[in-house]
Amino acid sequence: MAQTSFGGNPVNTNGDLPAPGASLPSFSLTGGNLQDFGNADITGKRVIFNIFPSVDTPVCATSVRKFNELASSLQNAVVYCVSADLPFAQGRFCGAEGLANVQTASSFRGGFGEAFGVQLNEGAFKGLLARAVVVADETGRVLHTELVDNIGSEPNYDAAVDALR
Repeated sequence: MAQTSFGGNPVNTNGDLPAPGASLPSFSLTGGNLQDFGNADITGKRVIFNIFPSVDTPVCATSVRKFNELASSLQNAVVYCVSADLPFAQGRFCGAEGLANVQTASSFRGGFGEAFGVQLNEGAFKGLLARAVVVADETGRVLHTELVDNIGSEPNYDAAVDALR
């Protein structure tokens, strides 16, 4: 179990992020088209998973905007913005903001949080996802991870992008 914080209080997750060098855990996410996808669907792509509690919070929205900006310069890479929000809410946010360089992915029915060790076990956001980043190469090997130490803080964008260089 790993720990982050929210509002100055420690909050435990259900596990630990996958270790750099390991293979991505088996996962399922739901895209904006309501179709589920998983490991087999991302083979051959370099991936950044921008993981957060809800697109309806200011820091989460900022991370989606920032990764959208950074994604335009990445080669053979896709950025998935992952939360427990329904695909409709994710799509509405990205549409209203004009964000076309990131893909939305909902964990609402797939167990992603448990598989990646980012499901919050307690506190006001219990059941949602912690703020984290996981970067993998085209074979599904984990290159970089970050569990942000405070849910109200932004991730280290540069470290995530640098992992793909």
